[in-house]
Amino acid sequence: MVTMATFQKKRERGLLDGQFLIAMPGMFDSNFSRTVIYVCAHSGDGAMGFVLNRPQQLTFPDVLLHLNIIDKNQVIRLPSTARDFQIQTGGPVETGRGFVLHSDDYLSESSIPVSDDICLTATLDIVRAISRGDGPNKAMMMLGYAGWGAGQLENEIANNGWLNCPASEDLIFDRSLGDKYDRALALMGVTPAMLSMDAGHA
Repeated sequence: MVTMATFQKKRERGLLDGQFLIAMPGMFDSNFSRTVIYVCAHSGDGAMGFVLNRPQQLTFPDVLLHLNIIDKNQVIRLPSTARDFQIQTGGPVETGRGFVLHSDDYLSESSIPVSDDICLTATLDIVRAISRGDGPNKAMMMLGYAGWGAGQLENEIANNGWLNCPASEDLIFDRSLGDKYDRALALMGVTPAMLSMDAGHA
C-alpha cells in the first residue's frame, strides 16, 4: 500500500493520480459506500487518496486544542477562516493523523505536489498558518486516508467497484458534502439511477 512515507518519496505521476474514484452501488465496504475519492498517489506499490464527502465531528479549534497550538481562551480570537475551517474524514487508515489538501499558493518544505495546482501537507506548519489566517486560499483537512495495496485498486475497478474520471478542483474544495457524490457522477454525464449493481463491461 502507498503510505504517506512512500508518497513523500514519490514524484512521478501514476495513471490514476489526480483522478476521482466514484463508488458504484455494488460497493459493499461501508467505509466507501457512495464516496468520492481524490487519488493522490498511484503506482505499482498501490494507491493513496482521500474521501471527499464524509463529514467529521471534530472542528478545527478542537484540533488546535488537541495539538496544544492554542488554549481555550484563544479560541474566540481565532480568525473566522480558522474557526470555520472544514475537517473531513479522509478514510479508514491512520484516522488520528491529519492531512491538508490545498492550493499551491502555500508551500513549505514538507508540501508535496499532487497535481499542477494542488499540494498535500501533513505537518504542523500549515496547521499553524491556517490558525493565524495565513493558510492557503483553498484547503481542507482530512483525518485519515484511503489506501490500497499493489494491484488492489485496479482489481476493484475491473470488478465494477469504482468509476474514475479526471478530478475537478472546484468539487474537491466545495464545502457542500451532501450532494458531492451526485455532482461527481454528473461530471461523467451519469446519474445514480443509471448505475447498475451488476458488473458488466462492454
